[in-house]
Amino acid sequence: MSAIEAGSELHKDLFCRQFIDTHQVFDPETLPWPDLTEEELARLRTIPFWQEVYHTERRAGAIVAAFTPRIDDPVVREAVALQGVEEARHARLIRVMIDRYGIDAAEQPIETFPDDLETAFIDFGFGECLDAFLGFGAFKNARQSHFLPEKLFEIFDILMFEETRHIVFFINYMAWRERRRGLGAVRRALKSTRFYGRALGRLLAMVRRGQQPNDGRDFAVTQANVFLDDFSFQQFVEDCYRENARRMKEFDPDLMQPRLLPAMADLALRGMRLWDRRRPHLRAAAQK
Repeated sequence: MSAIEAGSELHKDLFCRQFIDTHQVFDPETLPWPDLTEEELARLRTIPFWQEVYHTERRAGAIVAAFTPRIDDPVVREAVALQGVEEARHARLIRVMIDRYGIDAAEQPIETFPDDLETAFIDFGFGECLDAFLGFGAFKNARQSHFLPEKLFEIFDILMFEETRHIVFFINYMAWRERRRGLGAVRRALKSTRFYGRALGRLLAMVRRGQQPNDGRDFAVTQANVFLDDFSFQQFVEDCYRENARRMKEFDPDLMQPRLLPAMADLALRGMRLWDRRRPHLRAAAQK
């Protein structure tokens, strides 16, 4: 963060106005959807999480729309309302793709939200941060492997940019919200860690369900190896880390950005590289 103080009016106006000013106008129906070959269609249909993506985007739009009227500040309320519009449009885009390419993905009912909509919104926001960070790596892997035509990746890139905008907005919203409530940097970090832990718990619950059809409530890119035969976890983490840094460069440096997940990925990568360097020596010592 720059010299702009988190929680100040200047900070609020900056992250809200930049979010509103970078809103893109487009209709999912009129995007340049490419015609796919039978082989490309088969690849698209083998991706296991389209039903989850569709449900998650519908649920996101519904949560944001429900929470928006409860926001007192008119500037923040306007920005959050716009996020709700974008989340709902993401769901429409996925639905257009599902219908156009004959993907098997049923529409599931959205559960009733709790009375504490603010906590539901915060849970959703941290989950989106986690999903986006993992999604950066999976998207890069899929694009580099030419898993699908470039024209389709160009459409998906619209979603990736908007998801990145959403998490930057959310991180700044949380900093603004917590400072207004008197929370310092340490307490904010502990609270973020707790909510990331909840998001990770939902992710791990989905992983445990394995290949079985899940309830569609949580989407994260846990099957990135669908794109690469020689999938490497270390390379995937590195791709997530680098793609996150690359995409964050598009935003005003005066805005706050997610730090916990990149820091954890950086620490994990340092550990894996250290292990790779020491492994030959450990093997040699064990053979003596």
